[in-house]
Amino acid sequence: MKQFKSYLIFLRLFRESYIFALQAIIVNKVRTILSLLGITIGIFCVISVFTVFDSMESAIRKSIASLGSNVLYVQKWPWSMGSDYPWWKYYQRPEATLADLREIEKRSSLAENSAFFSQVTKTVKYRSNYVENVGIMGVSSDFDKVWKFEIASGRYFSPNEAASGRPIALIGADIASGLFPYQEPIGQKIKIFGRNIEIVGIMKKEGEDFFGNSNDKVVYLPVNYFKTLVDLKETGTTIAVKAKPLVSNAEIKDELTGIMRSIRKIKPSAEDNFAINETDIIAKGFDSLFAVIAMVGWIIGGFSLLVGGFGIANIMFVSVKERTSIIGIQKALGAKNYFILLQFLFEAIFLSVIGGIVGLLIILIMTVVVSNTTSFHLILTQGNIFLGVGVSAIIGLISGIIPAFSASRLDPVEAMRTNM
Repeated sequence: MKQFKSYLIFLRLFRESYIFALQAIIVNKVRTILSLLGITIGIFCVISVFTVFDSMESAIRKSIASLGSNVLYVQKWPWSMGSDYPWWKYYQRPEATLADLREIEKRSSLAENSAFFSQVTKTVKYRSNYVENVGIMGVSSDFDKVWKFEIASGRYFSPNEAASGRPIALIGADIASGLFPYQEPIGQKIKIFGRNIEIVGIMKKEGEDFFGNSNDKVVYLPVNYFKTLVDLKETGTTIAVKAKPLVSNAEIKDELTGIMRSIRKIKPSAEDNFAINETDIIAKGFDSLFAVIAMVGWIIGGFSLLVGGFGIANIMFVSVKERTSIIGIQKALGAKNYFILLQFLFEAIFLSVIGGIVGLLIILIMTVVVSNTTSFHLILTQGNIFLGVGVSAIIGLISGIIPAFSASRLDPVEAMRTNM
């Protein structure tokens, strides 16, 4: 029974607070709008930063995931950067080689697949048509088992074709549409480095990821043919190693380190002359960047929220003064101090939440406009909506405590005489 009475009191308080807040907005439109503007701007600043942050993070993590979370990359250069990056030492290291790949395939017990690749940028031609700045990649036969991509038509190289170094190519969707707008590309011959190369497959269009990478403007060649066109030592090479299921990156990294040190006959006391990179390094680098962005968002929005809090407090002090006689009548009729306190606290929270919701609506409109007019997809998550409403409620609670407490402590007789 007591719980039911408490529930009725809560509903009554909420209803009265809603009515009083609505009346305050209607009667004092300009004052209320100016006062709530601080909350609106504050919530907009904070949540818009987090919305952009979450959208960027989602895009970046999706791009990083496309590299393979269980794929390690044996390279000359480590991905970790910083002011103390000793590039002059890494510059002297040898590039990964096809011989290294063969030894890894022979010795590794934890690797599911391994692939070698290298890339240069060239112009690709077909008769009078051409596409510039195309990534020409020389890849080994198992590259399709390590790197994620889909073939729209045609096929991938067979192991025999890759081993013999046949002049064949798998091309991206943009290359196909740019060189062959009105005919079927499969079986046609394109020119790269002045050589005729037959097209055997076309990759499915996928668009650019957050880093600007895409298979749409790439040509894959068997590496044994690719190395007849370029010097692999000058292009920069990579061996991608995909771990078996249930094998951790740490386990396969330790195995690869031992294999590479053995291949290159590195003494026990000497440093590695190779790097084994993993996508986790990129993710950690962006985590620190996002932490800074989040802090900046809170600082910028914090000032607006502070101003908004003072605005809410000002509204509540004015509201207490205007309703002093009503407070006296309520107390004379038996209203307890906590009832008056909660009544004004609910009103302060309600007003603040209104300002926060307006800020969230502006962000929602912004996400729709940006997502429909640009290639960047903004998402207003449920978490950010709850955060915005929650922060607004907390600001309202803090701002309304002093006015509500002063209202609850008024003497009923003195209060009723105020407007007489």
